[in-house]
Amino acid sequence: MVKSHQRLPRRTDRIHSGGPVTIWLTQISLDLRHQAARRDIGDAAHAHRRVMSLVPDGLGAEARREAGVLYRLEQSRTETRFLVQTTRRPTDDKLPAGYGTVAVTSLDPLLKLLDTGLVVRYRLVANPTKRHGRTSPHQGKLAALTGTAADQWWSDRATRAGLALRTATTTSLPDLVGRKDDRPILHAARRFDGIAIVTAPDALRTAILEGIGRGKSHGCGMLSIVPAGSQ
Repeated sequence: MVKSHQRLPRRTDRIHSGGPVTIWLTQISLDLRHQAARRDIGDAAHAHRRVMSLVPDGLGAEARREAGVLYRLEQSRTETRFLVQTTRRPTDDKLPAGYGTVAVTSLDPLLKLLDTGLVVRYRLVANPTKRHGRTSPHQGKLAALTGTAADQWWSDRATRAGLALRTATTTSLPDLVGRKDDRPILHAARRFDGIAIVTAPDALRTAILEGIGRGKSHGCGMLSIVPAGSQ
């Protein structure tokens, strides 16, 4: 039994102390001629199962958290891809043949580079929400935030994540449709892009590792940064 004054170590503790945690970034560039790829980009529940196939089985009821899985879908005129972040080394042997091309890199060099004053470019696809208070007829229920309320949500969380925002562009994305307990659930998704200055490197490492906000199982919450001078 753990005594009351003791605290169990977290993955972030090992990162802050220079421990052995490695964060992997997997890029899956999808071949949209493949039926499974087309299905996954339109169904967040299918996408969740697909990205979880990159990590080992048998991780228990909290498998996503245990493997540090965060991901998002990115679409442009020239490419559709999943970006998947894990703390377990990924393997692509469970992906269907012809599903897409896979590239894996370590984020450790980037995390070690973080320092106060570093200027970075960031991207976050998130599910900004708030819970109705006691005076609301919808007390306790979650409400999706839009407009300036969503922008303020990100500004507040960026500060907690060790970032001082210098620019911020918000893009509304299609709702992400997932499932929980065999019921469909919707995540109102917003993408935040811009420039920021690192104010608290350890807080930023924690935010990168643990994600931000709700909907992490369905493609929200993954914070990505690169030094502002990088391509």
